[in-house]
Amino acid sequence: MAWSFGRRRPTTYLLGEPVDPYPAQAPEAARGRVLRITEIGEPVLHTPAAAVEEFSTPQLARLVDDMFATMENAEGVGLAAPQVGVGIRLFVYDLTDERGDRHVGHVVNPVLEVDHDAEPETEDEGCLSVPGAYEPLERPGAATVRGVDQHGGPVQLTGSGFLARAFIHEAQHLDGTLYWDHLSPELQADALRQRDEERADILAGRHEIAVELGKKPAEYPERPAGGR
Repeated sequence: MAWSFGRRRPTTYLLGEPVDPYPAQAPEAARGRVLRITEIGEPVLHTPAAAVEEFSTPQLARLVDDMFATMENAEGVGLAAPQVGVGIRLFVYDLTDERGDRHVGHVVNPVLEVDHDAEPETEDEGCLSVPGAYEPLERPGAATVRGVDQHGGPVQLTGSGFLARAFIHEAQHLDGTLYWDHLSPELQADALRQRDEERADILAGRHEIAVELGKKPAEYPERPAGGR
């Protein structure tokens, strides 16, 4: 017999509420299609997104599913609607935090509140819209997001560490702000250099993963569509 005093079992939180069991592949990802992820320089990424006004629609449900599938295909932990070319205030997330707990869900019309009293944290950060580039970036150590789900039900999520970083990153996408915008000119140039070196391999990897998942791969132009 093996004893496990002091160990805690990781928990999965769906929209902030614990669920057990929960499948390894989110149901939305299983249902969704893989879309092309927009890249830095494309106008939709740099324009504030519009609020969602209609809920419980087939179109919104399909978009949530497609965003989950696209995020999974790109091995991401969060994805905002402008990253699939749709300029509305919606993001999805699926990540494991420092404690080993998994957080899954989506937020419509999120309002971000950062905790300025929390100790800021500097970590390497990347973005699926700048494939292959990672740069150190200081973020607040805790944040809360308030919004609704696709049916208009209230959502309130609070996180620290990596989870807070993800909420901040995705919520800022909806204001037209990328993590790249917070970097110094030198780090911005370095991020684009990394992108230029890594992009082809990363897009090839996305293609292979889509095939493995039994989904149609997204088509990307040879050079970044954003022109940067």
